[in-house]
Amino acid sequence: MPGQPSTALLTDHYELTMLRSALASGTAARRCVFEVFARRLPEGRRYGVVAGTGRLLEAIAAFRFGPEELDRLRAARVVDEDTLAFLADLRFSGDVWGYAEGDTYFPGSPVLVVEAEFAQAVVLETLVLSVLNHDSAVASAASRMTSAAAGRPCIEMGGRRTHEEAAVAAARAAYIAGFASTSNLEAGRRWGVPTAGTAAHAFTLLHDDERSAFAAQVAALGAGTTLLVDTYDVPRAVATAVEVAGTGLGAVRLDSGDLLAQAREVRDQLDRLGATTTRILVTSDLDEHAIAALAAAPVDGYGVGTALVTGSGAPTAGFVYKLVAREGSSGRLEGVAKTSQDKGSVAGRKDALRRRGADGVARAEVVGIGGPPPAEEGDRPLLVELVRGGETVGAAEVTLAAARARHERAVAELPPQGHQLSRGEPAIPTVFVD
Repeated sequence: MPGQPSTALLTDHYELTMLRSALASGTAARRCVFEVFARRLPEGRRYGVVAGTGRLLEAIAAFRFGPEELDRLRAARVVDEDTLAFLADLRFSGDVWGYAEGDTYFPGSPVLVVEAEFAQAVVLETLVLSVLNHDSAVASAASRMTSAAAGRPCIEMGGRRTHEEAAVAAARAAYIAGFASTSNLEAGRRWGVPTAGTAAHAFTLLHDDERSAFAAQVAALGAGTTLLVDTYDVPRAVATAVEVAGTGLGAVRLDSGDLLAQAREVRDQLDRLGATTTRILVTSDLDEHAIAALAAAPVDGYGVGTALVTGSGAPTAGFVYKLVAREGSSGRLEGVAKTSQDKGSVAGRKDALRRRGADGVARAEVVGIGGPPPAEEGDRPLLVELVRGGETVGAAEVTLAAARARHERAVAELPPQGHQLSRGEPAIPTVFVD
């Protein structure tokens, strides 16, 4: 994004502690490979969705220590003068590969691979994880919601339930995973996500009566607007809405009570009044389970807020950023790994493909250690080149349109159990091969 401020201080103190020590020991220039992966999916999830890659590429390009950042580090005595001099000239010149934005992932999937000198790669850890963990958590929740909605549109409206910048990122991630629009205008300006919105209960309460409020809204926005009908008495409000807007009223919104029962009653009432094309939109703390429970209801769309922007119970994707290979004394990359209990990693640089059957249905996530795994007919490579020599080369992979279309295809290739909302194992296994 042109003019984006420096992202260099969106990091943890210990990244620079490691950098300072590596500079002192002479190891800072060692070529290294870091990988981002999740050891497991959140409890009960069958798959995850990669999101945030486009934002991350912009953030890496803006990772520069300018005078203000250096002065802050100097004043806080975070690092010494030699390290400050190094940071002043720091530019990422490495390579990055990753799963294309919108694709699905599974435990062990190498969703991002960073190859660079240790000094350049280690300082990106916090930034990478901050972006990918948040956006992928939201996209994974959004994917479950759009799947449960079965083609009915979902509107993202969680801006009032999270940090103002997180709200913009969440709207972007939700759109990638199939949401139709957002209520967040900044997401529309910054990312081109379609925006939508009408009125809250405050607008009705502002007026002397419900009829006056509806009339004012219709006069301003036309009969195709959406009228909120549960401020007082729903049946009376529906009747008033049709009287004011006519049978061409665009939609009514329900935001409280037993949504299933109310939707059926309102649909019957609208049809009896001749407003057969008027849609019914529902809101009120919806999540994927509530949406699924409304599958048989005459509902035409869902507005989702809190559950979406908080990952519907899984506010992080659980990604980690681990060193898996480093330059050895021979000058070649050598695999390294943690062996600590419950937090181990697999040594060696990875590549991955999605193994699919003759029917096109995914069968396994095949991860090759040290190189691409042997491919079979129907397999789909997963890693794409994003950055080469410090320059972004994968911009086409992270456009919203491409990511949204990719997500639709990736979810469609999952086996039936991948679409279940009940607790269970990942939709496909992850297999490591040498």
